[in-house]
Amino acid sequence: MYVFTEGKVTEPEYIRFVWKQGVPKDPALTVEVHIANAKDDGSRRMPLDLVGRAILLQQEKQRDDRKAKLPPPLHTQVWCLFDHDNHPGVDTALARAESHELPVAFSHPCFELWRVLHLKAASGSFGGVCGMAERRLPAGWHKAPGGIKAVLPEQVRHQYEDAKGRALKMNAEHPDRVPRHKRDPYTDVYEFVEKGLGVASY
Repeated sequence: MYVFTEGKVTEPEYIRFVWKQGVPKDPALTVEVHIANAKDDGSRRMPLDLVGRAILLQQEKQRDDRKAKLPPPLHTQVWCLFDHDNHPGVDTALARAESHELPVAFSHPCFELWRVLHLKAASGSFGGVCGMAERRLPAGWHKAPGGIKAVLPEQVRHQYEDAKGRALKMNAEHPDRVPRHKRDPYTDVYEFVEKGLGVASY
């Protein structure tokens, strides 16, 4: 699996924790994870750019898989993880990804909402402001090594089922007619955990 992440620290650290310590859905199937844009900065991490490069990589890997005649369970996955965070073109990025069947784990306002849900429910609009989500995280997390962007195992371990349950309940508050980029608050990172990383819990 290749993952393009908007964040340079938080999402990659979370992914590595889940990948290394999560309970696999199928113990016989090992997922090898690569952060595809680990060295990128700035505009190279905007949703439109992430999706564009992910689509190109996805097409390349699909060709390689066909040549190798790999069975579907062994096909290479390409994912994007990005937030609303008031970025320009989020709606276009999501639509383009969908048209190319590129899976995206999306959070509104930002990934920190998913971290909040490991501790408690979240309600009310964040207005696309990530700082409002960060302020709902414990004060101790802001003072931890690496600061608020760091994801430490003890912050999320043994809380996946609760986080997913809260996310599903929160997401269900939005009518189906509301486009994903306008759902505030919203996150579907659990889809990436289960369908992408093949992890059942952590």
